[in-house]
Order: sequence, then structure tokens, then C-alpha cells
Amino acid sequence: MNYSHLADAVLLIHFAIVLFVMGGLLLIVLGNLLRWSWVNHWWFRALHLLAISVVVIESWLGIECPLTTLENWLRVQAGQGVYQGSFTQHWVHGVMFYQAPAWVFALAYTLFALAVVAAWWRWPPHQFK
Repeated sequence: MNYSHLADAVLLIHFAIVLFVMGGLLLIVLGNLLRWSWVNHWWFRALHLLAISVVVIESWLGIECPLTTLENWLRVQAGQGVYQGSFTQHWVHGVMFYQAPAWVFALAYTLFALAVVAAWWRWPPHQFK
């Protein structure tokens, strides 16, 4: 596997994490309304809270996500521009990355994290019995 393929793999993993964070909250709310007990399993909820917490802390501290750093390094090693490359990279980047001031992202991530905490409070996680 060459650097370009590794960079695409990192990008897809990054995208999967974004889907987990965003889709996880939707599943928690919808799942509780539909009485799906698995959405309140302790490990699912703890991983979800941890994931959004990392995003918020990175944004508050102005730290680039390590997955973005790794992907960019792999693209440079592959002789590609940082935001140019394969079909996969082009489309996934278009969905994941927007142009806005850093404070907009920090605010959005913080508000989203507060929604996750509110869901944690409204529908507390539990252990499977």
C-alpha cells in the first residue's frame, strides 16, 4: 500500500469518526424515542462523549486533529498537495471541511457537546443486564 492509499484510509477513518459523533447523537435521541435500549449502553455513550470531548478540547486549544496531521503528512510523502488528490479525498474533504473562522467551529463543537451532555442527562446510560 502506498502513501496515497494510506492517506485515503486515514481520511475515511476520520470521516467514520465524524459520522459516529454526529450520527451517535441522532441515534441516542431517536433510539430513546423508539425505545431501543442499546443506544443507552454505557460503552456506546462513553465513547460518544469522549469523541466529542476530544473535538471540543482540540478546538478550544487550537490544535489540529492528529488524523488531519497524519493524512497531510502521508499526502506530502505521496507527492500530493495537502488538499488535492484522489476522488475519495476530494469528496470526503468537501463534506468534512468548511471555511470559517476558528471561533465558529469552537462554538459549534461546544454547542454540540452540550447537546450530547443534555442527552446523557435526559437518557442516562446503563449497563446491559
